[in-house]
Amino acid sequence: MAQPIAKLALEDGTVYVGKGFGAAGETFGEAVFNTSMTGYQEVLTDPSYKGQIVTMTYPLIGNYGINAEDRESKVPQVDGFIVRECTRIPSNFRSHGTLSDYLAEHRILGLEGIDTRSLVRRLRVRGAMTGVLSTTDLDNASLVRKARQAPSIVGRDLAKVVMPTKTFAWNEGFNSPFVTQELHKSKRPHRVVALDFGMKWNILRCLVQIGCEVTVMPGSTPAKDVLALDPDGVFISNGPGDPEPLDYAIGNIRQLIGKKPIFGICLGHQLLGLAFGAKTFKLKFGHRGANQPVLNQKTGRVEITTQNHGFAVDPTTLPADVEATHINLNDNTLEGMRHKRYPIFSVQYHPEASAGPHDSTYLFDEFRKLMD
Repeated sequence: MAQPIAKLALEDGTVYVGKGFGAAGETFGEAVFNTSMTGYQEVLTDPSYKGQIVTMTYPLIGNYGINAEDRESKVPQVDGFIVRECTRIPSNFRSHGTLSDYLAEHRILGLEGIDTRSLVRRLRVRGAMTGVLSTTDLDNASLVRKARQAPSIVGRDLAKVVMPTKTFAWNEGFNSPFVTQELHKSKRPHRVVALDFGMKWNILRCLVQIGCEVTVMPGSTPAKDVLALDPDGVFISNGPGDPEPLDYAIGNIRQLIGKKPIFGICLGHQLLGLAFGAKTFKLKFGHRGANQPVLNQKTGRVEITTQNHGFAVDPTTLPADVEATHINLNDNTLEGMRHKRYPIFSVQYHPEASAGPHDSTYLFDEFRKLMD
């Protein structure tokens, strides 16, 4: 069957013409790019990408297909997916199907055949922009108008779209023979409450792997309900979009400070910063990829990290009792912080990434030691 024509229109008036794959229709979102060479299934299923149209910079995507083991949530979360070339015949013994069929099954629009280098360069120079991806409306002026009228990612609470509605227990650890992360179990089990704002499953697997009994609660859960379970520690998860609209989360986290050991990742890091009284700001085009260099200021070591975020904590606004621990070597933005008096720390990047570098998995051991 012939592929339909598909177009991406950006709010600055630029239009890219290619071929559609996956589902047909129309969607909008913040156009961003990811520099990873592998791990596209993790990208697709990471809830942090809700509200975004993701462009992969690696030119050939889909070559190892799709499998059930590598999901980070039940379904794809991106609002659109752009590649230079989508492989129709994957080659991998773990593959259960093709990328195009997977996107079609879950009604996600894909675009291929455009010059992704040109698009990424435009986003780097102009910054991330709202875009409209369509196989149904092919009128350039109409698409650009829609892109300019679509809601910005700034000021929207996208976490409520992806967070669970009920509390549940998670007990699955690493179950793949290809996992190489080395994590150490506690001498005794620790009970952890994980506040879910759009959490990747591999975070939960890592927590189980260090010996935690994990109870997942919606990110909107009041602090009193978290404390009623008397956990040994609280984890604050990643999630999509702008942290500032999440007033309910910031207030709840503020009530947990000083009461339990706390570990935050990505959006959880930003929410902790806001709860401390710091400010956040939007990055020009964000950090998304599996090759971001971060300096650990305590050890002097450089960690290669996986990242996916469009907002950051302003280190100049941190209170006196919170110190920066990690710095991004590309742009000197804050990548980690720690409270000087309470057992609380967080990082902006993803130490649990799979596929991804494992330089930072020691952070789960640090959380375990705080609870020990």
